[in-house]
Amino acid sequence: MAIPKVVGIETEYGVIARGIDLNPVTASSVLINAYAGRLDGRIGWDFEDERPGADARGFALDDAMAPEVETHLVNTVLRNGARYYVDHAHPEYSSPECRTIREAVVHDRAGEEILRASMAAARAALPDGAEIVVYKNNSDGKGNSYGCHENYLLARELPFGTLAAQVTPHLVTRQVFCGAGKVGRESSDEAGEDPAGRGTYQISQRADFFEEEIGLETTLKRPIVNTRDEPHADPSRYRRLHVIVGDANMSEVATYLKLGTTALVLAMIEDGDYPADLVLAHPVSAIRVVSQDPSLRAGVLLSDGRTIGALGVQRRLWEAARLHVARRGHAALGESDTTETLERWGAVLDGLESDPERVAHAVDWVAKRRIIEGYAERHGLGPRDARRRAIDLQYHDLRPATSLAARAGLEPIAKPADVEAAITEPPSTTRAYFRGRCLAKWPRDVVAANWDSIVFDVGTEPLRRVPMMEPLKGTAADVAALLDEARTPMDLVTALGSQVRTSSFRPTN
Repeated sequence: MAIPKVVGIETEYGVIARGIDLNPVTASSVLINAYAGRLDGRIGWDFEDERPGADARGFALDDAMAPEVETHLVNTVLRNGARYYVDHAHPEYSSPECRTIREAVVHDRAGEEILRASMAAARAALPDGAEIVVYKNNSDGKGNSYGCHENYLLARELPFGTLAAQVTPHLVTRQVFCGAGKVGRESSDEAGEDPAGRGTYQISQRADFFEEEIGLETTLKRPIVNTRDEPHADPSRYRRLHVIVGDANMSEVATYLKLGTTALVLAMIEDGDYPADLVLAHPVSAIRVVSQDPSLRAGVLLSDGRTIGALGVQRRLWEAARLHVARRGHAALGESDTTETLERWGAVLDGLESDPERVAHAVDWVAKRRIIEGYAERHGLGPRDARRRAIDLQYHDLRPATSLAARAGLEPIAKPADVEAAITEPPSTTRAYFRGRCLAKWPRDVVAANWDSIVFDVGTEPLRRVPMMEPLKGTAADVAALLDEARTPMDLVTALGSQVRTSSFRPTN
């Protein structure tokens, strides 16, 4: 039976320094340091359990691959259980683990607010007239892309080959409702933008950059299904599907649907309820065909020779999900999220099938296209006018005064009070609660942390590492009373007893 889904989002933000000469790495470091410097205590990231070269197909390439994370760059853990760091040349916010989709949307929004606060803190430290501007997008328009990755907890017993074959049609076609929209075309095998596509509009920001169906890389030869085998949990029981194919969404509804529909499809796959005849023949070409057809009429080829449109694939998956839930219940996702996902999924497909403008309140690529076309009509812009690209970028601007997404009429899901709380408070229903509470209570005694452990300085040698190998343990229900009663980290370590082990952790930055 499908296990309960634990989800999270990792967003790499675009960054530009204005009025000062800073390269993207330095600008990202200034941004994060400005925010983290205001916190009481600075908690570093523990790289001990990082294994980016472990492959779900049964081998490891740790020695053959360059490290994906530069350990010398800014890397910190926040009190809400999130990770905030410089990933290559971008500030990245990795949300804490969430048990519900609505909770994940709230913490994704909290990440946006943390980036806004970082911009303000950096501006105060920079010379007059200088600022660092952040964009929640996925492409710089010059052939470079940066990701918005999702993570889903799965049962280890699910064969990876089955998972890869059956999740691919959803990952290729879900962009019809969670694509962020993009002016022009790019390709990772071309130097910059394809001139022939400069005046085009497509559904996804990321689709141009995928070159393989399955693989381990995330920055070169990007695969639709990533094979990284880093569960950040008990590896004998769990695997983590690391999804790198999605766009960063300004629409909260799109974020909700991106996570909710994928979690339901994964539950179907785990339970053997996936439609066996719904397998794509050529996923890499299909993802671009879908993205480059905002009319939603193009077909993709299935392995049995039939042709079907992206909306047709999604309709089949929605129908299969309804039957799956009727047969299996709501255990994987919870009743509220399951019901809302199915309702919103069906409604957005209805709208896209009849008239995409009906879902401009929910779908980023539709909302953005409306803004661009409206401006172009008012000002007589041609299809290749550079101002179209400028509007595209401004849609993703995180500055409230200049963001076009903020004026697009997008439907909110997260309550402002919940978002404000999530900036400093972790989810209560996963191990992120334990991590966040420990950081808040003993900020100067936590030496480092990562997803599945915390290292404490208890005042005597050696350091003590508390493992957290079960994502659904360490919740408020499990440990709130224990944390309330413990006066010191040593009290906590003593109460936890045999779970704690010594640690040889030494800072890497």
